[in-house]
Amino acid sequence: MLLSEFPVFLAGLGAGLSLIIAIGAQNAFVLRQGLLREHVAAVVVLCMVSDAVLIFAGISGIGAIITAAPWILQVAKWAGAAFLLFYAFTAARRVLSKNGALSTAGSSGGGLWAALGTVAALTWLNPHVYLDTVLLLGSLGAAHGDARWIFGAGAAVASVLWFTLLGFGAKFLAPVFSKPRAWRILDGAIAVTMVLIALQLLVK
Repeated sequence: MLLSEFPVFLAGLGAGLSLIIAIGAQNAFVLRQGLLREHVAAVVVLCMVSDAVLIFAGISGIGAIITAAPWILQVAKWAGAAFLLFYAFTAARRVLSKNGALSTAGSSGGGLWAALGTVAALTWLNPHVYLDTVLLLGSLGAAHGDARWIFGAGAAVASVLWFTLLGFGAKFLAPVFSKPRAWRILDGAIAVTMVLIALQLLVK
C-alpha cells in the first residue's frame, strides 16, 4: 500500500468501525461466547471472514444485484426475524432457569457447530448486514475509484479489530459475571435486543 493511499485505508477503517460498533444480535452473541470462553476463536474468525466477504462483495459491485432484486432482502428479513425471535426466547428462558449457564467457568451446553451455526445465522440472515456492508460500504468504496480495494481493506481490518477485542477481551469482564444476577441481566438484555431488532425488521 502506497503512502498516498493510507488516508483511503483510514477512511475505510473509520467507516467500518462506525457501522460495526453497535449493539446488535451478532455482537451480543460474540460477547456471550467470549464471557463463556467457548469456541471464541472459531466464532470470531467466522465473523471476520463473513464481514470481509460481504465488504468486498459490495466493493466489487454485487450491491447492484441486491438493488435490482429486492426479494433477496425480503427473504433475509423474514428468516432473520424468525431466528431472532427464537434466539430471544432461548435467552429469556435462560433468565428464568435456575440451572442456566450462570458462570464463566461453566458451559452453555452448545457445541462448536451449534455456535458457528448460530453466529452464521445472526450474520447472514440480517438484512442490515447487507445494507451496511454490501450497499453502504460498497457505495462509499466506489467513490474512491481504483483505490476502492484499499478502502475495503480498511473496513475489513475494522472488523478484525472489533471482533478480536469483543471476543477475547470479554474475559476481562469475568469478575463481573461471576454472579448469577449479572448473567441474568446480560441474557435479559440480549433477549430484549433480539426482539427489538426482529420487530424493526418486520415493520420495515
